[in-house]
Amino acid sequence: MPHATQHADVATVAEAELDTALRGGPFHVALRAAIAARGLPLQRVQHHLTRYGVRVGVTSLSYWQQGARRPQRPESLRAVRALEEILQLPEESLIRLLAEHDDRSAAERPATRSYRSLLAASDVLEQLMGELDSPPDGGLHTLGHHERIDIGARRELRARESHHIVRAHREGVDRFMAVHHGDPGCRPELMTVHALENCRTGRVRWHHDTGVLVVELLLDARLRAGDTFLFRYCVEDGTAGVSREYVRGFGSPGGQYALQVRFDENALPLRCHRFAQHSPAAPRSGRQELALTGHHHSVHLVEQRVRSGVVGIGWDWE
Repeated sequence: MPHATQHADVATVAEAELDTALRGGPFHVALRAAIAARGLPLQRVQHHLTRYGVRVGVTSLSYWQQGARRPQRPESLRAVRALEEILQLPEESLIRLLAEHDDRSAAERPATRSYRSLLAASDVLEQLMGELDSPPDGGLHTLGHHERIDIGARRELRARESHHIVRAHREGVDRFMAVHHGDPGCRPELMTVHALENCRTGRVRWHHDTGVLVVELLLDARLRAGDTFLFRYCVEDGTAGVSREYVRGFGSPGGQYALQVRFDENALPLRCHRFAQHSPAAPRSGRQELALTGHHHSVHLVEQRVRSGVVGIGWDWE
């Protein structure tokens, strides 16, 4: 029975390849090996998925097994769990490979700015503040800070709008130093600052190599100790290349902080996540996936009371 023997040999090889792929991944190789080992065309796989109440197109299945796309959305992850049953695979075997890929990607993905570049920017900031005669303590305590980042159609950081709620802790405070740190390759000399509410722009300083822009905002009132004040401004950027994250550092504990990132409808990311760091030199932690919401295509995070360190939102384009 040579044909039966050949068929058995092929099946044995397919099972061996599947076993290897399930143990070592990556996900798309394991999925492709499982489909091949079971001898199912993609149309049949799709048909079986519908019996589980999951709708996935043949094109999506093809992309998944080629590695051109990865299942990310809740409905897609439901499909992966159903595939484990349909293809007679161990429970969580495919889901585990997806999770391991995400962990490796997070560990291997370089930060937008290195720790060395952040230190350089810190030194430059101190120099620029000195040129503007600004003391380290500006006399204001932040009660609330809401930032909105707009990502443009070219995937660039198009603009940043900040809304501050502050309280003066000394007499005579009448200004605030706004700092913008653009993405690598940005041109701060081409950026524009708009005073939107309860303030007006004063002196401006920038440093090309580090992408740091400092703007003196003159408040519409001279504050006494204990006074609260609200003001809002915007920085038009759009001078750098592809943006992949936005981070906000805090030198000391403070009030509430909210960060919103809004994407142009023609440049939507594959996935988004939040993260935190105890310091710019520390490893990132607290990674949590964020889902795009609403017709404004945005994600956000809220910290009720910020601590010293860094929080931010990152996103992947591919």
